[in-house]
Amino acid sequence: MTERIEIRTSQDVLRVRQRVRALAIEAGLSLVDQTKVVTAASELARNTLEYGGGGSADIELINGAHHGVRLTFADEGPGIKDIDAALRDGFSTSDGLGLGLGGAKRLSNEFKIDSVPGKGTRVTIARWK
Repeated sequence: MTERIEIRTSQDVLRVRQRVRALAIEAGLSLVDQTKVVTAASELARNTLEYGGGGSADIELINGAHHGVRLTFADEGPGIKDIDAALRDGFSTSDGLGLGLGGAKRLSNEFKIDSVPGKGTRVTIARWK
């Protein structure tokens, strides 16, 4: 079952973090893996709010061939012009460290990003037990 959390405020970013942690625990992820997926979720939720103008997070507990959590962040913001550049450490369109997307990718077992300039961005990650 997938749960959707709308991301419109910084309080929603916190709600995403809390829900992801609860599902990571339920999935039986180790403390290290819980921390990794919560950190990635926090960064992607913040990006959805800051750069996408808000959007949503779909959070899913996976119990099948893999056990873990899958998260999909979507917005209808300006999109990402150069995904390869955005994934490189140090790339930032603001005053950040530029570790967000690349960091989220490194913290995940699966990572997929689709973005169309002027249409929005969709990032899906998963962390497995």
